[in-house]
Amino acid sequence: MKNKQTSPPKLFHSFFRWFCKPNILEYIEGDLLEEYDRRLKESGKRNADWKFIMDVMLLLRPGIIKSRTGYKKLNNYVMYKSYFKIGWRTLIRNKQYALINIAGLALSLTCCLLIFGLVTHHLSFDDFHKNPEQIYRVVTAMQSKTDSYSSGVPTPLSGLIRENQTFATKIARIYTESDVVITLKQENETLQYKETDGVAFTEPEFFEIFNFPLAKGDGSALLTTPNTALLTAQMAKKYFGEQDPIGETIWLGSEQALKITGVLKDFPDNTDFRAGIFASYSSFKTYMPWLASENFWSGISSNMQCFALIDPTITSAQVEQSLAYYAKEYPISDDTKSSYKVQPLADIHFNSKYGGTMDRSNLWILAAIGLFLLLTACVNFVNLATAKALQRSKEVGLRKVMGGKRSELFWQFIFETGMLVSLSIIMALIASFALLPTINKLFNTQIILQLFSDLSFVLFLVGLTISITLLAGCYPALILAGFKPIAALKGKLSLQQLGGFNIRRSLIISQFVIAQVLIISLLVVMEQMRFARNTDMGFDKESIVMVNMGNDSLYLKHALKNEFMRIPGVEKVALCDHAPATKYAWRTGIQLTNSTQEYDFLTSMKLVDEDYLTTFDLQLLAGRNLTPSDTVREVLVNEALLEKLGINSIEDALGQTIAVNGGNMRGPIVGVIKNFHDKSFHEEISPTVFTSAGSFYENFAIKLNPNTGKESLIQIAQIWKKNYPDQLFEFEFLDERIARFYETE
Repeated sequence: MKNKQTSPPKLFHSFFRWFCKPNILEYIEGDLLEEYDRRLKESGKRNADWKFIMDVMLLLRPGIIKSRTGYKKLNNYVMYKSYFKIGWRTLIRNKQYALINIAGLALSLTCCLLIFGLVTHHLSFDDFHKNPEQIYRVVTAMQSKTDSYSSGVPTPLSGLIRENQTFATKIARIYTESDVVITLKQENETLQYKETDGVAFTEPEFFEIFNFPLAKGDGSALLTTPNTALLTAQMAKKYFGEQDPIGETIWLGSEQALKITGVLKDFPDNTDFRAGIFASYSSFKTYMPWLASENFWSGISSNMQCFALIDPTITSAQVEQSLAYYAKEYPISDDTKSSYKVQPLADIHFNSKYGGTMDRSNLWILAAIGLFLLLTACVNFVNLATAKALQRSKEVGLRKVMGGKRSELFWQFIFETGMLVSLSIIMALIASFALLPTINKLFNTQIILQLFSDLSFVLFLVGLTISITLLAGCYPALILAGFKPIAALKGKLSLQQLGGFNIRRSLIISQFVIAQVLIISLLVVMEQMRFARNTDMGFDKESIVMVNMGNDSLYLKHALKNEFMRIPGVEKVALCDHAPATKYAWRTGIQLTNSTQEYDFLTSMKLVDEDYLTTFDLQLLAGRNLTPSDTVREVLVNEALLEKLGINSIEDALGQTIAVNGGNMRGPIVGVIKNFHDKSFHEEISPTVFTSAGSFYENFAIKLNPNTGKESLIQIAQIWKKNYPDQLFEFEFLDERIARFYETE
């Protein structure tokens, strides 16, 4: 018992005896043990053990380490040259075997490299700013029986935070208007451009929070003057070519002039800020004065966003605690309970609740698919190599008889596997670069695989090569290196003796299971997409074209509607803000005027005329349609709204008066519409109010006869050009717009 207590750590003692040269082992070991005993008496076992370990590690140096013959041979140039020659001859001699393995691995590796590019592209979104961990977006959460979320905040909130709070070193509002028309008025002609990514109205602090540097212009006065704008370099070249854009003017629509005061460097592809035009926020007060009002608390637009650079000493919980005051003191409506949260910049791209475009789970699914494909290819390699082993048994037996060691044979076969994997990697790189334009077009991305400048990509390739070589090569190498020389030379080996029949059978089963899982998953996704395309959404979406009407007077809108109706093949025309299903939503609080109950949910507003129901074939369950009017006089509601209001009978709802938009819009319920899907099938049906409000109409909804739709559309365009020669004719088929709900899938 005493000897056990006074002995040094056995693991390190054995380690020392393993690496120390035999001719000096006895002398050094004696000194080590003698020193250990002295320390044991003076400072105790724990201290003596630690000092012994330190002494052993310090002795690990070239003068003391004994030579290792096996490692010398492994690192010898001649041995590597021999491995390469044998491996190359084996590949040439077995062309079919090599081709099957290389092709299988190359195909799987191509998928893996493209998936790696896609995943890393999305994971890198907006990580290039100076202090990304300090940048947050203020968002809104509405709590009720069914919670709802918005990436936007009420317009005045940003100003109040700037004036009264100290948690943000910088704060900026930004309103992004997509699908706008930009006009260039030149001496001889007027040019118009439809900008899908639109215009962003921003406060000057925006460019102090984010790293979007100037290429030209005065950086000290960015967007401080009304009716000024910045262009990205790409947008400046699009509008003005090689001409200097500073001092030039563009028109938002055809009315609001914006003077160019600077050019921004083109944004990286991995950012969610897509607008190429940034206008001063003071210009927004002219563009949309009602939303820009510092007293507008009665609604939230997801396009009105607030970004803040938070003091690093302050936590997000403390910030949200401070924001709770504004939710209480400035409610969106008297009956809507809301709270303000802060969302980290790194979460914006992935959080679908607040409009994120890529769910992280989709990235992990893609990564899992890549892994499964690699495993399948590796299993296929193992099965083929094992089946091929019998043909090399005499070679192995002969090399063992001639003095070859098992370790040398093992590394020979691993080296051969490495050659196959390396060739597969080269083929996969060629295929990946060839397919990259197609992948970018398919996924609407700008993925770049940088072989020589992207360290993460290089490390991924190296790690992939090593891991596949070991994963696919170890088992066959162990089997081949383990052949008994006499049995191998006599040719008495069989497949049942190659390392276990059950192992190989398990590998084959695993390969088929993985393949079947991937195929079944593909079929499920295809079925989901078929369901999304073909399932009835509760309204007619076929052969309906949405035409953006611009900012014309209400009289002209009605006049143009009548002209469209006279076109052969045009069945119905309606004026509206948006189609029944749309990514845009005007959400507001609601109140039954004869009830004192508070309702803690927001309702969706749709501004429509009397032909809206028949154009989209929305089903009226009770009551009647809206009477022709350009102002709010009466309303329609859907079943979901009645359920939220707690009204059990449709007949009981008729005649009750509803007030929305902070009480500015009110009218009796004259009809109830059957529920329809106003967004994708991923989301619940929104409670919805329909009413007439001519000043908010933005689109003509035109129902075409499918047999003459193309000719009718040509005549619609001609009438548009005749009435509005200076305005761009914009249209989109509704079913194509709805299909974009499922772009991620």
